[in-house]
Amino acid sequence: MIYLDSAATTLEKPPSVARAVARAIGTIASPGRGGHQPGMAAAELIYRCRELAADLFQAPDPDHVVLTNNATHGLNLAIHALVRRGSRVLISGYEHNAVTRPLAARQAEVVVAAAPLFQSAQSYQAFAHHLEQGVDVVVCNHVSNVFGWRQPVEEIAQLCRRYGVPLIVDASQSAGILPIRCAAWGAAFVAMPGHKGLYGPQGTGLLLCGREGRPLLFGGTGSNSLSQEMPDFLPDRLEAGTPNVCGAAGLLEGMRFVKERGEAEIFRHERRLCQRMAQGLEGCKAIRTYTGPDQCGVLSFTAEGWDCEELAEQLGRQGIAVRAGLHCAPLAHRSAGTLERGTVRLSVSAFTRAWQVDQAVERIVALSR
Repeated sequence: MIYLDSAATTLEKPPSVARAVARAIGTIASPGRGGHQPGMAAAELIYRCRELAADLFQAPDPDHVVLTNNATHGLNLAIHALVRRGSRVLISGYEHNAVTRPLAARQAEVVVAAAPLFQSAQSYQAFAHHLEQGVDVVVCNHVSNVFGWRQPVEEIAQLCRRYGVPLIVDASQSAGILPIRCAAWGAAFVAMPGHKGLYGPQGTGLLLCGREGRPLLFGGTGSNSLSQEMPDFLPDRLEAGTPNVCGAAGLLEGMRFVKERGEAEIFRHERRLCQRMAQGLEGCKAIRTYTGPDQCGVLSFTAEGWDCEELAEQLGRQGIAVRAGLHCAPLAHRSAGTLERGTVRLSVSAFTRAWQVDQAVERIVALSR
């Protein structure tokens, strides 16, 4: 199988990830639940995970790294902390349902910084315009999960600092690929999954906290057990219940791989493959690709005469795994003009090879003629 759906989940992981998960299952208990060796080993492992994440992503300190189940969990925590009913929230036109649905649930007033696809200057201008008009919170993804567009988060963060508006960054498609600088951005929160560009297991994620946050779940933390209120300090304040220790063991190894390989090298590799796919597909008149500057390792396309879901299904029968449809991001498709049909999405990872994308392009072109 040729796997080109890494924007959903990276399938091929460093071998050390699976070994760490298996080792943790048989040797490590839960942190803060006992002074015995398996419990202490769990606490040490969790701290190493926080420590490496703080180093990689410039969090204020390891205690400001909260373990989550995924980026959606982290985004809900962040939005719960900052958004109230009627809050005026500014978002990009390319946000995922993990942002828009929590905002709808809180009955926030949502303002969209509308901009054409791959037009970073216009995106910046739209954010600047609305910030000048006055908003309470800004939420923006670093990279679009549909089109791979790297949005001007650094510049948007600077605007937010100028106007004193808290910023939430969805780093679902950028963590492990692009530099993430939580402290330098002055971000209130940065959310990311563990199972994509960090090469950890599913069911893992991180929330980098520039602010204290408000609990979304309540329960045991292994600390302050006498009190019926959640602890007033991070990370315990936002981590109720037994953490996914085995997942954290795998995530730690995935982050070690990213640090050793280097985000810049992974980005260059993915970008080269994305350009290679685009060039191959653009030779077919029936195919329209969505490409532009500031694009990462994600490429969407449509093909004349094909329903996107049917084309993806046909490719799957030929051993090529892709994603098709709206990708849980209807707002992004509405902004790009692809809402009616959706797109077929190809996405790569550090483990994708040139021959794999060449073979996939060859089969896509053959089906589209």
